[in-house]
Amino acid sequence: MPPRTEEELLSYGVMDPAMVDALARFPIRDMQPSDPYYGDDPHSALRAHRAATLREKHHLRYVPGPIPERVSEEDRTIPTRDGVEIPVRVYRPVRKPAGGSPLVVMYHEGAWSMGDLSDEETNCRLFSRDLGAVCVNVQYRLAPEYPFPTWIEDSWDALKWAAQNATSLGADPSSRGFIVGGGSAGGNIAAVLAHIARDEKLNPPLTGQYLCVPAIMCFKPPALISPRYRAEYRSHPDVTTSADPVLQIRVGAEFAAHMHGSLGASWGDPRFVPFLYGAGGAGGGGGEGGGHRGLPPAYFQVCGLDPLRDEGLIYERVLREEAGVETRLDLYKGFGHYFWTNWPQLDRSREFVEDTIKGVKWLLEQKT
Repeated sequence: MPPRTEEELLSYGVMDPAMVDALARFPIRDMQPSDPYYGDDPHSALRAHRAATLREKHHLRYVPGPIPERVSEEDRTIPTRDGVEIPVRVYRPVRKPAGGSPLVVMYHEGAWSMGDLSDEETNCRLFSRDLGAVCVNVQYRLAPEYPFPTWIEDSWDALKWAAQNATSLGADPSSRGFIVGGGSAGGNIAAVLAHIARDEKLNPPLTGQYLCVPAIMCFKPPALISPRYRAEYRSHPDVTTSADPVLQIRVGAEFAAHMHGSLGASWGDPRFVPFLYGAGGAGGGGGEGGGHRGLPPAYFQVCGLDPLRDEGLIYERVLREEAGVETRLDLYKGFGHYFWTNWPQLDRSREFVEDTIKGVKWLLEQKT
C-alpha cells in the first residue's frame, strides 16, 4: 500500500466526541496537597500519583479484579544476570485446555521509569481465561534507580527464564505458541526482545509479538529519521502539536531530557530504539542481526491522538512490506495514549480490550 498522506495522518488526530466528553466530565486529576506523596521528590511523586490515579479506576476495568474460579495467580521471583531477583506474576487457567496452553510474557508501560504488575494484570487474566494461556507478567527494574540497559537485560533474562521453565509453568509454547507483548514502554521492550530472541536463537522461538501503542523510534528527532519515512512521521511533537491528554509531550526536547537524564539511554542503541535493527534505521533488510526479517507475526494497536502514533504505523508497514512479516493493525482514530485505562468506562475502551483478545488470538492462530 502507498504511504499514508499527511491529510490522512492528521485526520487520525481529530479528537473523537466521546474523548472530548470524557475529558470534560472525567479529567485526569492533578496532584493534591492531601495526596500522601505530595511534596516528595518530583519523580517519586509522579510515579506514586500515576499509580494512585489508575488504581482509583480499577473498579471500572473490563475485569476489575482477580477471577480465581477461572484463573490462578502466583507471585514469585526469578533471577537476573547480576544475581538480583525480580518479581513476576504467573497466571494459569484453572481448567487447562485439552490441547495445552500457549505461553505469553508481558511487560508493562510507564516510560521505563514507572509502572508495576497491575498495569498488565487485566490482559494477563483475559489471555488466561479466554485463550487458555499461561502468562508471565514481568516487573523489570525501573529508571532512574536502574538506568539503561537494566530494564532490557531484566526483560531478556525473564523471557529466557519463561522459555526454559515453560513445562513446569504448565505451558507448551512449541506447539501452542509463544508470544511476547506489552504496551508503550512495554511494547518497546517486546519489539526489542523479538529481535534479540531471533538473533540469540531463543528456544523455543517466539511465534508472535503484541505491540500496543509501542515506542519504536522513541521520539527520535525528525531530522534523524530516514527521508524514506519522514513524511509519515507527523505525530512527533516537533511536527504536530500533541493534543494527547495522557502522553503530554509538548516538544521533543522534553523526551530527550528524560532519555539522557532519568533513563541513561541513547537514540543510537537498537536495544532502546528497535527501528535501528533495520539497515541504518531504514528498511527491512541488512542492519544488525538481519534487520527486521525473520521476526514473528506482529499485532499492533495504535491510537490517533498519540504522539507515538506514527512510530507504530511506520513500523507496521516496514515489517509487512519490507521485511515480509505478517501483521495485524487496529487503529483508534481520535483517541489518546492509554485511553482505555484512564477512561475504562468508555464503550471504545471496552472495544479496545476486546480487540486485544482478538488480536492475540490471531497471533496464536498464525502458529497453526
